[in-house]
Amino acid sequence: MKKKTALITGASRGIGKEIAIALAKRGYHLTLVCLHSKDLIFELAQSLENEYHITCNIQLGDVSDSRFAKHIFSDLSQLDVLVNNAGISHVGLLSDMTCEEWNRVISTNLSSVFYFSKHAIPLMLKNGAGKIINISSVWGEQGASMEVAYSASKGGLNAFTRALAKELAPSNIQVNAVACGLIDTDMNSCFTKEDLDNVIAEIPSDRIGTPEEVAALVCQLLDSPSYLTGQIITLDGGWT
Repeated sequence: MKKKTALITGASRGIGKEIAIALAKRGYHLTLVCLHSKDLIFELAQSLENEYHITCNIQLGDVSDSRFAKHIFSDLSQLDVLVNNAGISHVGLLSDMTCEEWNRVISTNLSSVFYFSKHAIPLMLKNGAGKIINISSVWGEQGASMEVAYSASKGGLNAFTRALAKELAPSNIQVNAVACGLIDTDMNSCFTKEDLDNVIAEIPSDRIGTPEEVAALVCQLLDSPSYLTGQIITLDGGWT
C-alpha cells in the first residue's frame, strides 16, 4: 500500500502543530516546515514518529523565500496533501507601517502559498490526485481595522484558492481554504485579556476556537468528495 504524504508549513505550534498530529494519526508521513521554533519542531517530530510510526522530514527556513521552497521540493518525490498554514500578523495603523513590514506580511502569508503550491502541483499531477488546503482568516473577507496588511494577504489567499481550484479541478486536485475566526494561538499574544473578552462577547459560541478544531476541519476536507473545491469554509463560532 502506497504511503500517504503531507507537507505542512508553520508546523511547530498552534494550528500547524495540531494539523500535524491529526495527519500523523491517520498514517501520513510528514514534511514539517518552520522558521524559528527549532526545538519545538524536533520535539514534535520525535513524538509523532514514536507514537504513530510515521516519518517526519523537518525543514527549517523562511517560507517567504522562493529558494527555500525550491530546495524542499528538490528532495520530494511524492506529495498527496499540502497545507499552507504559515502566517504572521501585524497590528497597527497602516500609515505607521513600513514598506518592509508590509512586504514581510504579504510575502509570508501570500507569496509563500504560490511558491509551495507551484512546486506541489507537478507531484500531484503525477499522482493523479491531491489536496491543497490553505489556512486563511475571516479578515480576508471582512477586513480588520489596524490589520490592513494581514487582511489584504488573506483576501488575496482566498482569491488564490478560488482561482487555482478552477485551474486544477480537471486534474482531480482540490483546493480549499479554512477561514478561521478567533483561534487560541500565539498570534493573539499582542492583545490584552480585555481585548479578547470584548471579541468573545461578539461570538455567538461565546468562546475562542481551538487549533484542534481547525485540524478536525482540515481532516474533513481530506475526506470530502472531489466535487468540493474552490471553497472558503468559515470556522468562527458564528461570529461573521
